Amino acid sequence: LQQRRGLRLSAPVAIQVTVRDALNQALDEELERDERVFLLGEEVAQYDGAYKISRGLWKKYGDKRVIDTPISEMGFAGIAVGAAMAGLRPVCEFMTFNFSMQAIDQVINSAAKTCYMSAGSIAVPIVFRGPNGASAGVAAQHSQCFAAWYGHCPGLKVVSPWSAEDAKGLLKASIRDDNPVVMLESELLYGVPFEMSEQAQSKEFVIPIGKAKIERQGTHVTLVSHSRPVGHCMEAAAVLSKEGVECEVINLRTIRPMDIETVEASVAKTNHLVTVEGGWPQFGVGAEICARIMEGPAFNYLDAPAVRVTGADVPMPYAKILEDNCIPQVKDIVFAVKKALNI
Repeated sequence: LQQRRGLRLSAPVAIQVTVRDALNQALDEELERDERVFLLGEEVAQYDGAYKISRGLWKKYGDKRVIDTPISEMGFAGIAVGAAMAGLRPVCEFMTFNFSMQAIDQVINSAAKTCYMSAGSIAVPIVFRGPNGASAGVAAQHSQCFAAWYGHCPGLKVVSPWSAEDAKGLLKASIRDDNPVVMLESELLYGVPFEMSEQAQSKEFVIPIGKAKIERQGTHVTLVSHSRPVGHCMEAAAVLSKEGVECEVINLRTIRPMDIETVEASVAKTNHLVTVEGGWPQFGVGAEICARIMEGPAFNYLDAPAVRVTGADVPMPYAKILEDNCIPQVKDIVFAVKKALNI
């Protein structure tokens, strides 16, 4: 009727946003929304962050809200945990999650266990965030995936975004959560642009922690992944589609609590399962998914054993050709799907 009257209706506008800018937006909006929120970490203030995630925030909010720290993960993580217990909502950035091991006592024994064992009466609303998993040419000291490590620990929530919408929605939800949250980002995704819907551009946009997303519908095999390998799964699904194989791609988004119900529903439809991750195979995220499927009702729908695609079971080499062979590639996913389907 409005169109007949000559009125132009505005269609929803989606824009291209990099993961870096999505994280920056989330931090900016939450710092503005809640004065208890503050950011601390190495070079997050005057230098705008090692990866420019906090670009412009120090100039806007000042020294009390965006705080540069010494190179001491145990020290500044401990300060952040104490601040959370005292009623603030810190966002603690690790320049790489490999060095969160320096602060593992604070993350697990102080933050996670205190909140869990007090049944939440001592809230620890803190977000530990930063790049996780393989980057490019940084060898074993900077390339490990900690999804399985932190996903193993009761008392923590663990999120692992892929797209710009994932990054913004999950970071905002994590900051607002009263539990300690570990947010595992991918350095290789920071500069990658994704389409961001009009809804996601809202300051109140959040993604519920613990809910997976079906990125692509399919009928022949279920691909389950998180973080950067979700993109590899999408590429592999496009390749396999040309051969008549339709893959359903599930972006986990959250490692703990894991949305196994979405995976079970998909397996009941496709009858085949392939998990994909950049981490090591032993005790990995894929191993947990396969075990949960085997123990639950979806096992009866499987027409073939589940297949895992993982990183190689070695410390990451420095040489690029060896690095490429240690990280799951599109061809590895295509091979695993064909193995699962026996084609």
